Amino acid sequence: IEAGIAAVRELLDRGLPTFGICLGHQILGLASGARTTKMKFGHHGANHPVRNLDSGKVHITSQNHGFAVDPATLPPNLRVTHVSLFDGSIQGLERTDRPAFCFQGHPEASPGPQDIHYLFDRFVASMEAARAAGTPSAAHSVQ
Repeated sequence: IEAGIAAVRELLDRGLPTFGICLGHQILGLASGARTTKMKFGHHGANHPVRNLDSGKVHITSQNHGFAVDPATLPPNLRVTHVSLFDGSIQGLERTDRPAFCFQGHPEASPGPQDIHYLFDRFVASMEAARAAGTPSAAHSVQ
């Protein structure tokens, strides 16, 4: 996991768009200075309600994890974007200083809930904005 944290830190340092999913959510949190904690009961399966704190909408998601980012350890540059309606655990984060965000669940899971697929559109838009701004691609960044 240390290699993953180091790789994400390099992506962040270079200003490359980054979208973390599941363990990638936890790694983005760790790379940003937060800590994770083992959950008493993890989230497994489909039909997990998650609230988008920006829109107020509730999305039905697929989940499979036993750790969560600890809200008490969030640095100022990490903003919570989604929370579980089951236990209030953090389900989404975004960096306020870099084009990076993450989601704890599995938006790629299919068949299953597709309420959260808009995150992929957000990531594509982030990559397009980086290209328009002349940001080097990831192929030229992480060694």
